[in-house]
Amino acid sequence: MTVTLEFAEWSSYAEDHARRVDASLAGHLARRKRREAHPVEDFLFTYYPTRPNQLRVWHPGPGVRLEDAASYGDRRGYRLVDGAATLDPAEIERRADSIAWIRKLLASTLDRQAQFGCFGLHEWAMVYRTPDVRHASWPLRLGAEGTDQVVESHKIGCSHFDAFRFFTDSARPLNTLQPTRESQPALEQGGCLHANMDLYKWASKLMPFTPSALVLSCFELARDIRTLDMRASPYDLQPLGYSPVRIETPDGKAEYTAAQRSFADRARPLRRQLVDLCDDLLG
Repeated sequence: MTVTLEFAEWSSYAEDHARRVDASLAGHLARRKRREAHPVEDFLFTYYPTRPNQLRVWHPGPGVRLEDAASYGDRRGYRLVDGAATLDPAEIERRADSIAWIRKLLASTLDRQAQFGCFGLHEWAMVYRTPDVRHASWPLRLGAEGTDQVVESHKIGCSHFDAFRFFTDSARPLNTLQPTRESQPALEQGGCLHANMDLYKWASKLMPFTPSALVLSCFELARDIRTLDMRASPYDLQPLGYSPVRIETPDGKAEYTAAQRSFADRARPLRRQLVDLCDDLLG
C-alpha cells in the first residue's frame, strides 16, 4: 500500500528534519569553518562517508508518494511521475546484491549473543608499540609504556574487522580472533561498540530507501557511542571535557560494561528496523 503526502505535509517533515540535523551538527560545522579538528566528533564525517548536506535531505522511505515534489526529480533513487516522487524500483533492483549483503550482516548480528568483555581495548591496540599514534595532538593518558602494559596485561578479543584492521602489527597476533571482511557476518555481535556505531553506516548506505528518522536515530547512537569509545581510549581528552573511563581499573571496567549494555539495548531495535527495511526492499 502506498501513502500519498501532499506538499504542505511532507515539506513540513522535511523542514523539521533539516532543523534537527542543523542543531546536531552546529558544533561540527562551526569547527570545520575554523579548520579546527576534533578527535571525537569528526569521526562521524571522516570515517563514515555521509556528508552533512546529504544528512539534511529528508527521505520518507518505502511506500510513500510525495505530491508536488519536483525537487526530488534529480535525486538518485527517485522517479518523478506527473510531479509526484516515489522511490525508483530500478534503483532498488540495481542495488539488490548490496542490500542483501547488508541484510545478512545485520540479521546474523541480531541473532548472535552479545559479548561485553572487550573493555574497548581496540583503541589501545591501535597505538601498541608504535610512535605513530592516530591522534598525535593528544597525549596518551598513561604514556606509551603504560599503554603497552595495559594491552599486554589483558586478553584482547576484538570481533570487528574495521577496528581490527587498524591494530598495529605488534598487536594483531595478541587478538584471540583474526577478523576478515569475509568473516564479518560470522563474527559481528551486538555488544560491540563499532558494530552498533556502524548501524549509521548501513542506514546511510541504504539511503534514499531508509526513512530519515531512522537514519538520524542511528546517527545519534553512533555519536554517543563514539564519545564512550574515546573516553575509554588511551588518549587524555580531559581538556575537551571528556572524563576518562579508566578501563585498566575494576571500576572503569564496570562503567564501560554498563554503558556497553545500554548501547546494545538501544541498537537492537534499530538493527531490527534496518533488517525489516531490507526485507521490504527485497520483497
